[in-house]
Amino acid sequence: MAKKQKKNSGGTPATVALAAAGTPYTLHAYEHDPASPSYGEEAAEALGVSPGRVFKTLVADVDGELTVAVVPVAGQLDLKALASAVGGKRAAMADPAAAERTTGYVRGGISPLGQRKRLRTVLDSSASDHATICISAGRRGLEVELSPADLAALTSAVVAPIGRG
Repeated sequence: MAKKQKKNSGGTPATVALAAAGTPYTLHAYEHDPASPSYGEEAAEALGVSPGRVFKTLVADVDGELTVAVVPVAGQLDLKALASAVGGKRAAMADPAAAERTTGYVRGGISPLGQRKRLRTVLDSSASDHATICISAGRRGLEVELSPADLAALTSAVVAPIGRG
């Protein structure tokens, strides 16, 4: 019996998921600087894209359940709004080790797509102000650009105003 070849070998789980879904996207690679204080702002600058169009993936704990929040790098996550968006009472940032273990990605490279365990996802409503947004493609120094509607569909995201600033 022949071995199955990996689809899109060399890709990340996020790009494999996009290819499998047939979703149009553009991949952007840049040289990641380990000394950079902000992965998202570094990506925006490297890609020459407004920080309002580059979204970071944060993992929070909402009433004991890990939840993904996708917000612009130009702002911050409103934890109270995140909890409200998923019908929860209380949210706090997740333990980084738990976020990495659950998603299968390292901090600074966590993507809302292709996670080891699919987590419920909330996309900040400001994403719909843009034709395309950039999110992590699953590793530091790699971003994927796609439409907010495609991201919401692929992740079954709730779209809500969860960002501030």
